[in-house]
Amino acid sequence: MQRWWKALRRKQVFRTRSFSHPIANGDYEQLISGAAAGAVIGEDEVTGSDPALILYTGGTTGESKGALHSHHSLYMGMLNQSIAERIVPTDVYMLTGQMFHIPVALAMNYMAHGCPVVLINFDAQLALEVIEQEKVSAFLGITTMINWMMAVEGFENYDLSSLRNFQYGGGPMPRSVVEAALEAFPCTMIQGYGQTEGMTMIFLSQEDHQRAVTGDHPERLASCGREGFVSEIRVVDPRASQYRKMATLSGEIIVRSEANMLGYWRRPDLTEKTLRDGWMWTGDIAVWDEQGYVFIVDRAKDMIISGGENIYSTQVEAAIHQHSAVLESAVFGVPDEVWGEAVKAVVVLKPGQAATEAEIIAEASKHLASYQKPKSVDFVDALPKAPTGKILKRELRDPYWKTESRKV
Repeated sequence: MQRWWKALRRKQVFRTRSFSHPIANGDYEQLISGAAAGAVIGEDEVTGSDPALILYTGGTTGESKGALHSHHSLYMGMLNQSIAERIVPTDVYMLTGQMFHIPVALAMNYMAHGCPVVLINFDAQLALEVIEQEKVSAFLGITTMINWMMAVEGFENYDLSSLRNFQYGGGPMPRSVVEAALEAFPCTMIQGYGQTEGMTMIFLSQEDHQRAVTGDHPERLASCGREGFVSEIRVVDPRASQYRKMATLSGEIIVRSEANMLGYWRRPDLTEKTLRDGWMWTGDIAVWDEQGYVFIVDRAKDMIISGGENIYSTQVEAAIHQHSAVLESAVFGVPDEVWGEAVKAVVVLKPGQAATEAEIIAEASKHLASYQKPKSVDFVDALPKAPTGKILKRELRDPYWKTESRKV
């Protein structure tokens, strides 16, 4: 670990030209040289198991929590990323904000390889301009970011030829959007499934994407991939006493990895619930196939139960995205006197395009069983999002449940 930190300090490079704030044009080396002599703890006093940083969760299902990572867990998470992203020293990485969250660790990884890092506060047009101007070769795009970038007017006129690979994640991306991105961007793509508590743990590789669009297991575009190099994944029944590696109809994803956090900062109660018997419980419901490809079904809290049937919001959202005018959508359950819950969709349309509630429901009905289709659709200009870019479904859902009690 000490050798790694020395290498990081030697190679650390920032392209600090400000694209969003006129004051943010300082130099990293100048910052370090101006620090007080006694401000840095001696490296001999720090071990791999000591805390290194706190990464905050997005707070999409509740309050944000601080995941405490050690030097070693951070390093192991970066090792997972290095192998999946196939980083080379000639890369130029674009960090799209989120300095309190997992992406900052991904940027640190590129710096450890000697790569320049370009910092921006995400704006879709700005991101395209920076890729062109700074010859960016890699970045992480939250699902919603990729959507908005492709929707920028004149997208096809930007020179994105420097891109080598980008990673997307932070939520399900409908297959139709993945296929559109593969056609729109001149580079390879990988999907990364992860959580702040364990960094990125499952990857859908570049080759998986390329094979899928040629007809070789196209269903895998709906998968988040297979376990990473330093991750051990199980999909289990929460009531099971043993966590065998076997296919199951559905279950919760649990992870055993040296990249897992030490625990939640000052929250031993939540730590005890999340870290059990060496495994981290993610709260995500999934299925997987015989080759180990994991298919996220839903967050446990986002599952809708209507008339005794389990309805997964991600499946409904994927069906809605088959409509060509849809940019983003969020699906959740609202109280229903007859069925307990009814499926509701909130939709953002692409700039300059139109659709009606009936058209959205009709499109979704083509791809879903009757009980799964939305019963109502609202149209909005933008969906509420956490600072991480993830959609905050609870802000849409909770007002409907002020006088009700959900069973999920």
